[in-house]
Amino acid sequence: MAAAAAAAVGGPQPPQPELPAPGLALDKAATAAHLKAALSRPDNRAGAEELQALLERVLSAERPLAVAADSEEAAAGGGGGGGPGAAEEEALEWCKCLLAGGGGYEEFCAAVRAYDPAALCGLVWTANFVAYRCRTCGISPCMSLCAECFHQGDHTGHDFNMFRSQAGGACDCGDSNVMRESGFCRRHQIKSSSNIPCVPKDLLMMSEFVLPRFIFCLIQYLREGYNEPAADVPSEKDLNKVLQLLEPQISFLEDLTKMGGAMRSVLTQVLTNQQNYKDLTSGLGENTCAKKSHEKYLIALKSSGLTYPEDKLVYGVQEPSAGTSALAVQGFAGATGTLGQLDSSDEEDQDGSQGLGKRKRVKLSSSTKDQSIMDVLKHKSFLEELLFWTIKYEFPQKMVTFLLNMLPDQEYKVAFTKTFVQHYAFIMKTLKKSHESDTMSNRIVHISVQLFSNEELARQVTEECQLLDIMVTVLLYMMESCLIKSELQDEENSLHVVVNCGEALLKNNTYWPLVSDFINILSHQSVAKKFLEDHGLLVTWMNFVSFFQGMNLNKRELNEHVEFESQTYYAAFAAELEACAQPMWGLLSHCKVRETQEYTRNVVRYCLEALQDWFDAINFVDEPAPNQVTFHLPLHRYYAMFLSKAVKCQELDLDSVLPDQEMLMKLMIHPLQIQASLAEIHSNMWVRNGLQIKGQAMTYVQSHFCNSMIDPDIYLLQVCASRLDPDYFISSVFERFKVVDLLTMASQHQNTVLDAEHERSMLEGALTFLVILLSLRLHLGMSDDEILRAEMVAQLCMNDRTHSSLLDLIPENPNPKSGIIPGSYSFESVLSAVADFKAPVFEPGGSMQQGMYTPKAEVWDQEFDPVMVILRTVYRRDVQSAMDRYTAFLKQNGKFPGNPWPPYKKRTPLHPSYKGLMRLLHCKTLHIVLFTLLYKILMDHQNLSEHVLCMVLYLIELGLENSADEESDEEASVCGPERCHDSWFPGSNLVANMRHFINYVRVRVPETAPEVKRDSPASTSSDSLGSLQNSGTAQVFSLVAERRKKFQEIINRSSNEANQVVRPKTSSKWSAPGSAPQLTTAILEIKESILSLLIKLHHKLSGKQNSYYPPWLDDIEILIQPEIPKYSHGDGITAVERILLKAALQSRMNKRIIEEICRKVTPPVPPRKVTAAEKKTLDKEERRQKARERQQKLLAEFASRQKSFMETAMDVDSPENDIPMEIATAEPQVSEAVYDCVICGQSGPSSEDRPTGLVVLLQASSVLGQCRDNTEPKKLPITEEEQIYPWDTCAAVHDVRLSLLQRYFKDSSCLLAVSIGWEGGVYVQTCGHTLHIDCHKSYMESLRNDQVLQGFSVDKGEFTCPLCRQFANSVLPCYPGSNMENNLWQRPSNKSIHDLIKEVEELQGRPGAFPSETNLSKEMESVMKDIKNTTQKKYRDYSKTPGSPDNDFLFMYSVARTNLELELIHRGGNLCSGGASTAGKRSCLNQLFHVLALHMRLYSIDSEFNPWRKLTQLEEMNSQLGNEEQQPEVPILYHDVTSLLLIQILMMPQPLRKDHFTCIVKVLFALLYTQALAALSVKCNEEDRSAWKHTGALKKNTCDAEKSYKVLLSFVISELSKGKLYHEEGAQECAMVSPTAWSSESMEKYLQDFCLPFLRITSLLQHHLFGEDLPSCQEEEEFSVLSSCLGLLPTFYQTEHPFISASCLDWPVPAFDIIAQWCSEINSFTERHAEQGKALLIQESRWKLPHLLQLPENYNTIFQYYHRKTCSVCTKVPKDPAVCLVCGTFVCLKGLCCKQQSYCECVLHSQNCGAGTGIFLLVNASVIIIIRGHRFCLWGSVYLDAHGEEDRDLRRGKPLYICKERYKVLEQQWISHTFDHINKRWGPHYNGL
Repeated sequence: MAAAAAAAVGGPQPPQPELPAPGLALDKAATAAHLKAALSRPDNRAGAEELQALLERVLSAERPLAVAADSEEAAAGGGGGGGPGAAEEEALEWCKCLLAGGGGYEEFCAAVRAYDPAALCGLVWTANFVAYRCRTCGISPCMSLCAECFHQGDHTGHDFNMFRSQAGGACDCGDSNVMRESGFCRRHQIKSSSNIPCVPKDLLMMSEFVLPRFIFCLIQYLREGYNEPAADVPSEKDLNKVLQLLEPQISFLEDLTKMGGAMRSVLTQVLTNQQNYKDLTSGLGENTCAKKSHEKYLIALKSSGLTYPEDKLVYGVQEPSAGTSALAVQGFAGATGTLGQLDSSDEEDQDGSQGLGKRKRVKLSSSTKDQSIMDVLKHKSFLEELLFWTIKYEFPQKMVTFLLNMLPDQEYKVAFTKTFVQHYAFIMKTLKKSHESDTMSNRIVHISVQLFSNEELARQVTEECQLLDIMVTVLLYMMESCLIKSELQDEENSLHVVVNCGEALLKNNTYWPLVSDFINILSHQSVAKKFLEDHGLLVTWMNFVSFFQGMNLNKRELNEHVEFESQTYYAAFAAELEACAQPMWGLLSHCKVRETQEYTRNVVRYCLEALQDWFDAINFVDEPAPNQVTFHLPLHRYYAMFLSKAVKCQELDLDSVLPDQEMLMKLMIHPLQIQASLAEIHSNMWVRNGLQIKGQAMTYVQSHFCNSMIDPDIYLLQVCASRLDPDYFISSVFERFKVVDLLTMASQHQNTVLDAEHERSMLEGALTFLVILLSLRLHLGMSDDEILRAEMVAQLCMNDRTHSSLLDLIPENPNPKSGIIPGSYSFESVLSAVADFKAPVFEPGGSMQQGMYTPKAEVWDQEFDPVMVILRTVYRRDVQSAMDRYTAFLKQNGKFPGNPWPPYKKRTPLHPSYKGLMRLLHCKTLHIVLFTLLYKILMDHQNLSEHVLCMVLYLIELGLENSADEESDEEASVCGPERCHDSWFPGSNLVANMRHFINYVRVRVPETAPEVKRDSPASTSSDSLGSLQNSGTAQVFSLVAERRKKFQEIINRSSNEANQVVRPKTSSKWSAPGSAPQLTTAILEIKESILSLLIKLHHKLSGKQNSYYPPWLDDIEILIQPEIPKYSHGDGITAVERILLKAALQSRMNKRIIEEICRKVTPPVPPRKVTAAEKKTLDKEERRQKARERQQKLLAEFASRQKSFMETAMDVDSPENDIPMEIATAEPQVSEAVYDCVICGQSGPSSEDRPTGLVVLLQASSVLGQCRDNTEPKKLPITEEEQIYPWDTCAAVHDVRLSLLQRYFKDSSCLLAVSIGWEGGVYVQTCGHTLHIDCHKSYMESLRNDQVLQGFSVDKGEFTCPLCRQFANSVLPCYPGSNMENNLWQRPSNKSIHDLIKEVEELQGRPGAFPSETNLSKEMESVMKDIKNTTQKKYRDYSKTPGSPDNDFLFMYSVARTNLELELIHRGGNLCSGGASTAGKRSCLNQLFHVLALHMRLYSIDSEFNPWRKLTQLEEMNSQLGNEEQQPEVPILYHDVTSLLLIQILMMPQPLRKDHFTCIVKVLFALLYTQALAALSVKCNEEDRSAWKHTGALKKNTCDAEKSYKVLLSFVISELSKGKLYHEEGAQECAMVSPTAWSSESMEKYLQDFCLPFLRITSLLQHHLFGEDLPSCQEEEEFSVLSSCLGLLPTFYQTEHPFISASCLDWPVPAFDIIAQWCSEINSFTERHAEQGKALLIQESRWKLPHLLQLPENYNTIFQYYHRKTCSVCTKVPKDPAVCLVCGTFVCLKGLCCKQQSYCECVLHSQNCGAGTGIFLLVNASVIIIIRGHRFCLWGSVYLDAHGEEDRDLRRGKPLYICKERYKVLEQQWISHTFDHINKRWGPHYNGL
């Protein structure tokens, strides 16, 4: 046979395209076996050739072409598609056969798997897969585990979380490069140690021959299928088609990889073998097809802008000799700045989208950059070409998975990584052109994260393949495609180019995968060191960073509002963070020790060079251009962060890395500009630029950005300030903030650059900035732990925070590998040191709180730092919130009663390198500013605020705290004030300057100012004159002039050539002195010093003269121990006192002067004359202020009123402490009930023509149907075995009973024998407010016209109560009637029971005529319609004849039953607690009864069938015989007694008399008792029965026989024995019979329990009808108390001996006769159906309270079972699985698969399970969703993490645990039907859930 097969194959003939002959196809196995044998011989050349030939034929390459061509027609023809597919399957079959070498393929797979040595899991997953990450076990932060490995390993107590993979990933279990071995799972721990036997040679021999051909075939397919698109758009349709055809082939390869290590190593050999590749793909030889495919391959290469080195010249780009990489040559060539001309192939994809940027893109040209990285690809192996096509086809998921599945093979991993790097540039180009860049990015990262997370591998590739050069170059090229000219500073001549943030590249984050790879490799120390050592790379990288310097420039709109608000700022901030800051943090993390100083010097050096180039490029001299700001200065920030690191960790000398003064001046300008712009934005000066500018200001300080943006900026300014001249720096600040003109002593001034309305907030901004600058120590000496603590305190002071929001708000080092891991120990330990945990609390209002952390008292006391809070607030309101909380703390602890000022906090000591910063506090310019402001505040000049004063005092205090101790011997320095001529103050030390008196000041003021009118004093000593205005006089001090002068000096000093004098630039906004003609000079008499101003300020603040008294005069101790707690918290007065004390402490001189000032009793300050103009503005201010205060007051009052109303009205959930709302006044003397209408406000009775109604909510409810007979709630199923069956629910039992009755008895009679409404019953509830029905109609009209309503639909009659806003949907009319009448009816009458029975019968017999057509009756009718429409038809129609009146009758009395039963459940299932109705006066049952009774009386029950007859009269026996032919009526003993009660009551005319009520109850109790006896008799066994029959029979003739249960029982037994009821004691009988013998106690208990439900409902009914209170009692005496309350027990009854239920009986007719009559009905039924007869007698009436399902402790158990569970309808795993918490059904949320008639599954289920109310747990989100009718709302979660927080959507993935209290609240709301009232956020679901 083998020979024949070989002959058929027939040696190496030229390949034939047709299929192998069918005969051969049958015998693949034999052929394979033969070939395998042939190949096993030592000389296997013949076999090899034979196999080649076979493969040539089977895997013919002609076919794919045909397929590609045919697939169009095939798709069209439908039928024709079989051909090509069949051929491919055939080919695959051949391959499988050949691999197995004749054996079975399955067995072969198993055999190979046995040799799997792989110790790695390596499971590859795609997006949306649920995986785990354990930070405790991970070495790399990208480490991830599949769920199986995670649960198999031991991670208890670890810091792990579950996450949904975004890009896909692979399991790292078993890879010790990425994770610690302790975390490996059981499988991969064992594998790594055990030895695997060696693989036998012949097992995989065939694979080595077959697979190269197979893979080549696949590559040919890919070559053939790729048509270079005509336009620049690869038509995705075509690509996808090819990929679909290749699906089976790639899947086959994927299956091979899953066979384990042995097969993977064969594949690796095949994929990386260069010889194989050369032989097969060279395209030489006579095979035309192969040639063609090679040509297509070359075309594809070219079209990608890549060259194949053999074609020497492509596109005119001359190649360096192909083999040697030009990188070596490159050296510094790239350093000269700009970059290589982009290859022309990229040309077309740039001009295509040129419209994007507003300006023409900039092209950089100069061919220095090495092209080989970008343009050369030479493929030497299958692997390389496969990757090429994978990229070309935009990373199809299947291919990616195959390539990744191979990674456990180490040799492959290295080869693949090198190939990946080789293709890196090509990947970037493809990514840029791609339309699906998101998907593609994810797939790229899916691969690269597996390769680059491994340090060893990354190092190897860096050394051998120039990985770093490639990455940096590729990033540079990528960004080059979207550069535009920068408009910063000098628009015309700027040479600087920046990225255009409007480009798709930036907007869509297309650069993300490449940057993320770069950050990933920089996290490895060995790689980062290479980067930091390579000067060429650093230069290139700084070039790259400079593209972002100054991007997204904002220009302030001065005239009209900008039309189009661009949102490009998102892109800009993301780009700076991801492309610049994160790599920076990565590099910084390797510069931690002294040995790395050199790296820092390198970075700083090239950074400064790049900055210098930037200043030159934008033509920057000394003034920033006005009205523009950019938030992006990455070069400044690189420089700042490396400086900080150098000083903090590397002990570098700061001055050795700082540039000259001129450069420092330039460096400070732009960051300072940002700080000033922030103040402008918050002052609403940029309002015309739209909201986005505010967004930028917020993002700049927001927690994820602040430590890469604002913190470095402030630090850089601190460094500049510490090295520059302090006067120059201070004056620059005030000039930048545009408030120089404000700093004048004059009461009026002109500001040339700022509107008056902005002055105040800009001044506050400037001072606040100075305070932050001088007191922030983040980079100036704080340790990491101190920083963390300060950040945490600042966040907690603003608001209580949850654990996760704290983690989010505290700026951690943005680079994930920096070692500060969120949740690390330091975080937890600091948190527990500064905060207390507040466990989640539950308010009955339903607002569910999370677990919060709140600052400890000592933190408020000592660590609250307003400066840090101001720095970190995104919203200004947070600062206020922090101050409010601080105030509340001080009040509560009795530390300070008033409104405190921000406390002054001691600072960490400065690092010695930054000591110069404190010179700012000791410079004259600042002192002049402080003096001026104090003076202005004292004189009440306008535009100054308390905030300004606060900051001024803060600065003075900072100065005192940080004063240099020069003033040891002060007396020497006193040479009189006449020393200095040109300045205000003698020296620069604040301590000395504080006491310096200033007598006169010359100011320039507008001529209108009051100062001009004054006479100048005679002796004007000009030497102590100064002025804060730029007046022309030489000796007058001017901020701006001073600054110009200094700048000039510095520049002249630093530029050697004299000719290079910088033009003194006077910008237009500083008008030359005298240009404003109306300015004139005046001289003010001041005669104050800072100290005297402070003391006067103290008087002013306290409102008392001479209020300041130096404390040390009384208590000298104060000077010795200055830290006095009384000064640490307080308001301005306290602050002034604290400052004066510190001033006195610092110098004896000051102390003396303070005492002197205080001695001179200060005369009251004369009131200044106020000019009319001033008065006007002042009045305006005052009026505004007053109006504001009034408004506040009104609002507060309104809020408190509202609150108190809400407290009384809205107590929905807490019945105990209820304040009853009066529906009707209850005093008996009022003749008629009076109602208040909440709409028109009038009170009055309800009348026939203007009825009043109660606001009610009608809803269908199935809560009752969920009761079961055991108290334990069912558990939610969490395994396949657990199931919940609804057979034992109340609803199911009642259903069964009704259908059983309907099978044997007359339908109309059945419908009177039971109640419905267990499922879908209508529950009526009210908020207790009433309104006129006509008022309500007009109210509804107005709602209908009001468009903005959300949450409820007016068309369905829904509205909210106009008073308490409770949700409602109907109005229940109040029956007009007087209370007096009620009282008459209640008087007991002494009629005998027989008379009463007759009366009742007569009253029922009267037909109830419907009252005449009044408004009232119309309303009654319409509300009845509403009630019917509330529930679905299936819950109303139980009759066999649809639409029969019996249906309505049954439905109506069942509504009453439903409401009574539900009230009973709300009371806890019994009436032991007694008291008024739970809902207080809020019950609407009385009104409901009227409506129902009115309608029920329209149906007269035929007197012959009225059950009342059967209950109270003995009938003649013969009447039974006549109606044999039709179905009999339901025997009275099978009737539900409670239903009978409601029928009897509602058939009576209303209002009912009390004695009639009692009569009905007595009659029914007798029936009930008989039923109990009958049920008992069925329950016990034969012996017991006969025993009782005898004992009872003996006593039958005693006097109280009718009230002895023993007698009655024996009689019932003897009567029923006449039928067949007790016969057939079969096997099933035993189930009902209780095995224990019955004692008289247990029988008594059984009888009482049987009767109790009826007594409870009856008592409730009596309470509602007659308003009597329910007595409270113990549980064991409930029966006796209720029966006496109902009047069943004679009043004289003695209760000493044990209570006997039978004593309540009061038989209307002789007991034995009537019992005999009732039993005979049953006997006649059991003649035929004994079984059913017995079942119907035993009614299970002891239902327990309803519960939701019991949930497991840990959420993970639910999640793991349900998130993979398949849907029962469509057998797919749903996208959003949900579980019903009432019945445990698994449903698809929003699943279209399970839609029925446009209803999605959740909505459908909510109707079937809860009659419109559904409670679902969303498995993937851990959240509970409530569906109520047509609306839904998210309720929240009942699972919280260890910190008491929800984790909606499982974003954090921390373990969650059940919160029992929350679940209780949910259950309570379900049972009490209050979802609508308590949850506020409802929306329509349009049946789509």
